[in-house]
Amino acid sequence: MQRFPDPRRNPVERLYSPADIVRSGMCIGCGSCAAGGSTATMRWDRDGFLKPAGPRDWYEAPSEHVTHHCPFAPGAADETKIAIARFPTAPAYHSSIGRFEAAYVGHANDGGFRPGGSSGGLTTWVAAELLRIGAVDAVAHVVPTNGKASGALFQYGISRTPDALRSGAKSRYYPVELSQVLREVRATPGRYAIVGVPCFIKAIHLLRSTDPTIRERVTHTLGLFCGHQKSAAMVESFAWQMRCELGEVRAVDYRIKDERRPANWYRAHLDLKDGANAEQDWWHFADGDWGAGFFQNPACDWCDDVVAETADISFGDAWVEPYSSDGRGTNVVIVRTRELRDLIEGARADGRLQLEPVDAEFVIQTQAAGLRHRREGLAYRLSWRRRGIRPAKRVPASTQLSVRRKLVYRLRYSIARWSNRLFRLARWLHARALYLIWARVILRFYQGIAWSRGSLGALFDRVLPR
Repeated sequence: MQRFPDPRRNPVERLYSPADIVRSGMCIGCGSCAAGGSTATMRWDRDGFLKPAGPRDWYEAPSEHVTHHCPFAPGAADETKIAIARFPTAPAYHSSIGRFEAAYVGHANDGGFRPGGSSGGLTTWVAAELLRIGAVDAVAHVVPTNGKASGALFQYGISRTPDALRSGAKSRYYPVELSQVLREVRATPGRYAIVGVPCFIKAIHLLRSTDPTIRERVTHTLGLFCGHQKSAAMVESFAWQMRCELGEVRAVDYRIKDERRPANWYRAHLDLKDGANAEQDWWHFADGDWGAGFFQNPACDWCDDVVAETADISFGDAWVEPYSSDGRGTNVVIVRTRELRDLIEGARADGRLQLEPVDAEFVIQTQAAGLRHRREGLAYRLSWRRRGIRPAKRVPASTQLSVRRKLVYRLRYSIARWSNRLFRLARWLHARALYLIWARVILRFYQGIAWSRGSLGALFDRVLPR
């Protein structure tokens, strides 16, 4: 049985409680801390993020478990240590994307996976193939609640058939947590694959390092490239701007697929409880610029893993031409185990997958903006963090940036926090215009300084060269 490094061996100055992580703005809401006890749970906070909750003697108590198993705690093993233990024979390595066996760009050919996904359909295809060949008995992934779960539009669920698995296809920019499915994994014997964003996959491996049941039963991890996580308020804001109330929304599709439009022209779709629906392009939303950071979870500012470096295989969008203009959707894939490399190569050979091998530089190019924010931007953010827990990252603090780049990162940091605060205030005051006017003004300012757009962009180009 493969063993993983025990994160408890990492030296730490002190132990941390769930409350410490939350108050320091480093809780991503994964639920791993709440998965082990019967009294702990995950609840919505006032900004639309999931946070741990429980009796005071648990929530406030420093513990070995939180210190070494929270993916953002300084005592946890970092992604590089986990990857070295998990993929010791991987032949390729790059500091931006980690260790790997092979990388590809392309899409699924069979089974309607590509039309049914937000991108090239490969995440669902691989999960379904693992079920089909009997490599796993079930897959834990994010599924829509369709109004069945109070207060949530999406949640983690477990699928045991390929047909059930398809309900979790497509991108979900919404808070979810793992505690319930981890309890089910512990309660129900079998082999499980778990699909998740980088910090969730890291949390799984930290649990595997000390929990023999999780180590034995979670046999495969499928990672999703991640720019950052959004709060539940983003859906409500979109509903406001489509003249709907959140309570009227039954389901949301963040990225409608239209082969006539470029893949990066996002269009949101809401299904309403009365049978009606509403749609709007992201660029018409006051807060529809993903990179500006509206509704971002604050913990994402302290993450340095874009491509799920600890996952057995990970998937992203191929955001380079000609793929970004192909409305059918295209994946970039990083494979880190020989088992999954052989599975992929077999499907390439029989025509079920249309994939071309690529190198690390190609993958990095497809994720250039995200990697820049998580490496260059993270280094700068670390240089000014003075309060709360000091993140232990693989990126050293640095201020070696132009004034303009510093302003870009400062502005994103502020938008992430003030969008949640002002949206909450606008909701409380029943004054939606308060938030929406602010969002349009700050977005214009951000796009001017970051992308030289409009008259403000021309002004910044004159006074603040890049």
